[in-house]
Amino acid sequence: MYPTQQQLDNYAALAVRVGVNVQQGQTVVVMAPIAAAPLARLIASKAYEAGAKNVHVEYNDEELSRIKYKQAPEEALSEYPIWRAKAWEQYVDNGAAFITIYSPNPDLLNDVDPARVATASKAASTALSSYRASLMNHTNAWSLISYATPEWAAKVFPDLTTEEAVQKLWERIIDATRIDLEDPIQAWKEHNAKLLQMVELLNSKRYKQLQYEAPGTSLTVELPEGHIWLGGSKANSKGVYFNPNMPTEEVFTMPHRDGVNGTVRSTKPLNYNGQVISGFSLTFKDGIVVDHSAEQGYEALTSLLNTDEGARHLGEIALVPHDSPISNSNVIFFNTLYDENASCHLALGQAYPVNINGGTKMSPEELLAHGANRSLTHEDFMIGSAELNIDGVTQDGKREPIFRAGNWAI
Repeated sequence: MYPTQQQLDNYAALAVRVGVNVQQGQTVVVMAPIAAAPLARLIASKAYEAGAKNVHVEYNDEELSRIKYKQAPEEALSEYPIWRAKAWEQYVDNGAAFITIYSPNPDLLNDVDPARVATASKAASTALSSYRASLMNHTNAWSLISYATPEWAAKVFPDLTTEEAVQKLWERIIDATRIDLEDPIQAWKEHNAKLLQMVELLNSKRYKQLQYEAPGTSLTVELPEGHIWLGGSKANSKGVYFNPNMPTEEVFTMPHRDGVNGTVRSTKPLNYNGQVISGFSLTFKDGIVVDHSAEQGYEALTSLLNTDEGARHLGEIALVPHDSPISNSNVIFFNTLYDENASCHLALGQAYPVNINGGTKMSPEELLAHGANRSLTHEDFMIGSAELNIDGVTQDGKREPIFRAGNWAI
């Protein structure tokens, strides 16, 4: 079913009140695909109702991006407008909140050379590094939500008509975000409270290592001293709580960038820069990916790994039970926001400084010295299944079950 007007109103209010928790006099920046204009307008209205001083909406058009990747000269792909990067930095400095509506077309760039996409992606990541660092430091509130579009829906439900596929996708979004409930905001407060209970339990354990076992996976991950588990709502630098991902089912922390060894196999496709990578494996030695394979998207995976030196190290590990709402839908979304919240996952690239004691006050060099990875990229990929077992190794060497058959055993 398509969302009712009340459900769309609930969605917009949720993004504003819980997603970024708009404060009086604050600027709100909304990034949205053109197709999501109805939701962007509602978010703007709800933001002003919440006391926002100004709402800036930035629309994007994936088809225009595709045209550029296909036809622009090579030098154009390696450039990113400095004025745009400075604008984002100014928004950060002014304490803005950022809402992104993420609705990708997973097959958009299938016929585009991955090297050209990688060139443009690296140029943008380099220019926007200061802005992205502020978000990963949780200096500003930010939130990621999605909106059903025909292109995305057709990929998720290829056997349905376009209209049926969009309706079906909306059903999944409505369920995952709780916007069909009488009081979605209260429901999210209760959900965040449950995630916090698991966060507090894991932080009390102080594991020094996690060990993963599943078909195609045998991986050990060292955890740095002072690591912090997080999940659900977070506090920004001003103490304002916000939800970076809506939906969310994960608790996460950082691995030690040099302490990952073994092989891990993906369990869901990854939509990376408009290209699908699936059936892939990564082999690590002393934290570095030393070998990789993929049934689909090998060139795109290679481009990701070659982004920079840090792209071959892990920056995040996240735990999500297989028996959870999004996973139980049995839908592959080809959208990391949804797929990562249906599955345990890892992330190549940049670590979140908030995942280590004092990390937000450390210099990049200090973070690196404490085991936090540094990179221009941060790309989550899914490894969870009903066959995944995870053990935690305590400080005194005791091995404890954390996951059995894909679900919590702690």
